[in-house]
Amino acid sequence: MPEVSDGVGGRRSTPSAAAPKPKPTSRVRMPAAQRREQLIATGRQLFAERGFDATSIEEVAARAKVSKPVVYEHFGGKEGLYAVVVDREVRALLDRITTALTAGHPRELLEQAALALLGYIEEETSGFRVLVRESPLMSGTANFSSVMNDVAHQVEHILGAEFKSRGYDPKLAELYSQALVGMVALTGRWWLEVRKPRKETVAAHLVNLAWNGLSHLEAKPTLITSRRN
Repeated sequence: MPEVSDGVGGRRSTPSAAAPKPKPTSRVRMPAAQRREQLIATGRQLFAERGFDATSIEEVAARAKVSKPVVYEHFGGKEGLYAVVVDREVRALLDRITTALTAGHPRELLEQAALALLGYIEEETSGFRVLVRESPLMSGTANFSSVMNDVAHQVEHILGAEFKSRGYDPKLAELYSQALVGMVALTGRWWLEVRKPRKETVAAHLVNLAWNGLSHLEAKPTLITSRRN
């Protein structure tokens, strides 16, 4: 600290100039649309891990590093966030399956549907977990069962035409479509946890049972598309 004269022969200390305070850094605010997507992704992960009932708004806010009011501002509450997450997964799964149904042969269509579902499970595991965790909030048009019903209706049209061409009763197409899609869906839920054998092998065995029946099972089934390649 520097010294100066006190005017009477003495010396005294003077305080040094205070160091400048650092300027506060301005916090970059995330655009509303980007924040909404972040919260949806965060909610999706938490709902997949813990389910709807065990997930709280506090957890969503903490993981997204925002305050609770931000979540309420975008979704009105946990129910609103959950509804958006489920709706997105329903549309994603249904789009994936319907887009895959391009072949003309019924067996290939079955292969494509099975592979599409297994591919979704493999690539969008969190989303699939959200769908299969049933919640009281899920309406009749926004859950895994409703998605499978939509797929079954599409399969029903395919089977109906096939039955008619073979002289079978086309009214039974609905029964068979529900049985086929239900078999694939339940197998998918099982495969979600075990993840073996690989999805192509699982699809081949599903088609083997559905197409050939128990009395004519192939010992080592393969997919038609694999045989062509």
